[in-house]
Amino acid sequence: MPNLEKQRVYQLVGGGLLCVVVLGSGIAKALLDRQTANSARLFQVGTELQTGTVQVNDINVLKALPANKRTEKLTAIAQGKETIARSRARYLLANELLQQNQPQKALEQLDKLETSYPVMAPHILLKRAQAYQQAGDTAKATSTRQEVVKQYPHDPATAEALYELGKIDPALWDQAIAQFPAHPRSVEIAQQRLQKNPNQPQLLMVIARHGLYLENYTKILDRIVEQYKDQLRPEDWEAIAFGYWEKQAYGKAGEAYARAPFTARNAYRTARGLQLGEKPGSTEAYLRMIQAFPTNKDTGLALIRVSKLVDAQQAIAYLDQAISQFPDRAGEALLQKSKVLDELNNSQAATLSRQILLSRYGKSDAAAELRWDMAQKAVAAGDVSTAIQWASPIPIENSDSEHAPEATFWLGKWASQLGKQNEARKAFETVLSRYPQSYYAWRSAAMLGWDVGDFSTVRQLKPVVVRPADRPTLPAGSKALQELYHLGQDQDAWKVWQTEFENPMQPTVAEQFTDGLMRQSVGDNLDGIFMVSYLSQRDVPAEQDQYKALKQNIDYWYALYPFPYLEQIEKWSQERQLNPLLVTALIRQESRFTPDIKSSAGAVGLMQVMPDTATWIAQNIKLREYQLDNPEDNIKLGTWYLDYTHEEYANNSMLAVASYNAGPGAVGDWVAQKGLSDPDQFVESIPYSETRGYVKSVFENYWNYLRLYNPQISQKLAQVAKDHPTVQ
Repeated sequence: MPNLEKQRVYQLVGGGLLCVVVLGSGIAKALLDRQTANSARLFQVGTELQTGTVQVNDINVLKALPANKRTEKLTAIAQGKETIARSRARYLLANELLQQNQPQKALEQLDKLETSYPVMAPHILLKRAQAYQQAGDTAKATSTRQEVVKQYPHDPATAEALYELGKIDPALWDQAIAQFPAHPRSVEIAQQRLQKNPNQPQLLMVIARHGLYLENYTKILDRIVEQYKDQLRPEDWEAIAFGYWEKQAYGKAGEAYARAPFTARNAYRTARGLQLGEKPGSTEAYLRMIQAFPTNKDTGLALIRVSKLVDAQQAIAYLDQAISQFPDRAGEALLQKSKVLDELNNSQAATLSRQILLSRYGKSDAAAELRWDMAQKAVAAGDVSTAIQWASPIPIENSDSEHAPEATFWLGKWASQLGKQNEARKAFETVLSRYPQSYYAWRSAAMLGWDVGDFSTVRQLKPVVVRPADRPTLPAGSKALQELYHLGQDQDAWKVWQTEFENPMQPTVAEQFTDGLMRQSVGDNLDGIFMVSYLSQRDVPAEQDQYKALKQNIDYWYALYPFPYLEQIEKWSQERQLNPLLVTALIRQESRFTPDIKSSAGAVGLMQVMPDTATWIAQNIKLREYQLDNPEDNIKLGTWYLDYTHEEYANNSMLAVASYNAGPGAVGDWVAQKGLSDPDQFVESIPYSETRGYVKSVFENYWNYLRLYNPQISQKLAQVAKDHPTVQ
């Protein structure tokens, strides 16, 4: 029965080999060393759980304990020798006692704690004030908060103190907004004041600039635009535009960027936003940008984008401009030019453009796209040898392109079909070595006979999962932020980060990764995963180097593939006899672990269950009451349906997953038309592009959870990386 072991297994941590794509086997060795260190660390944690000697550094372990046991452990550590562990335990214990409404005992733990724990001094004072307030001593609570304001006037903790003090003296709320506008308490003040007097555009702009996390944020932006557009400054429009862009309201973002300061970035986003939002004026906006910023790096992309919006003759002129002025975009422009020339029935000129692309810009992503397109056409014509000729340069000339993993995998498949088993094995091992994060790495592992499951067997697997014992180190932020995060005081840490994160419009690589981690820590996995994954889009060379360095850190990959709701997933996967990593992979794809998310079609929750489908499932399992935005209920219903789709297709997980997305009727038709003689070819030929991408993404997710958290697969990948080093 496919389930995770209910008791946590503490052994070698898996994963971390992806950086061999660019940095070779030396990094693989470094990460193997990291695994060895983690092995000892996790064995220690397992022993601590058995013997009751958990240390305050083991935040994940402490949080997993029942409240009474956690208090007991913290009390024991707090009574020990004067160490940083003792100070941390006293702070955490005080927090626990306040939650248990025991203020006097909390005050005992907080007494003079700031002396031995100076990095947390302002937060210790805040906890002390909270304890006094809880004990009914309002005077001491007030004086302690005033002490925070006086001693730490620039610390984010002061915003918390001003918020409480401002309930009596409203002028202090003004001070909080003026001094700490990004602090969530200031945003809360703005909201409260707007409830009493809605006609305060300056407070609405506080929310527009700093309230991105609010559930009704987009509605607030709409309100500002509708009611106060004539009062807004260009800088206000830029903040509003950025907010719309972050919420993927691209049409509204484009319209707002058109009123923002006329910079190259804003000009490009005006055009792109209008285009994505299907608003009028995108062509004119691109042309304004091209004329005003002829040498800006984004202008090359603007030329290519506008070429797709004008007639063919105009398109050629813009593409020629991109080719001559922007070498980094020349390959993409040449490929697009060849397509336009084909439309004009100028096959000779189109062929020449493709020849120039391959001869002069053969290492570009566009060259990889052309090669792979030609390889696919050859296969469709039954000419595997020609397909191999077109695809073979991709792993060599275009090793960083998105087509490289796919091309390398299919080179292995085609070699196998031709009876060249050694070449096939080498190709599959190359995929695992260079592109271990890819869907095609999973397919390659299956082809090599690894115990990773195939389309027809993945449901039955019982993968052991080992999660890291320690939290990652934040690459940005103050020492106080680092400490709060380390202690698992996530809400407090997140509030501090909101104040310290000064430039969310153009964050550094370190800041963006930190922001992703902070969002995940408070349950915002949707935006948290996005912030981490979007780091791959950095195009400034120095930032690309920083991103590559970050990818060497296993914590980067853990952040991309987190494990929220593991207990519920384990429970219902076991009940439905489903591989829990497959369920986790599907949830990540459906909702990014967001329990209250709703799709435009009406699907709700973690597993995006349609209300009508939920009603039908509930009748089948005799479930009378449920809430689709409740994680427990949603996973209960969603796993039943995933089990149902498996039963419909004889436990073929590829068809079950496709059916989960597209519906059983469509999948049944595809099987009837195409057959399943080659399941890999079947996946590539799924006629719905959304479902085709969905199937690949779900199984890519599954593979990444397996390779990152399963020790056996992690070690096998490490060995492949060692045997097949990749030199940059």
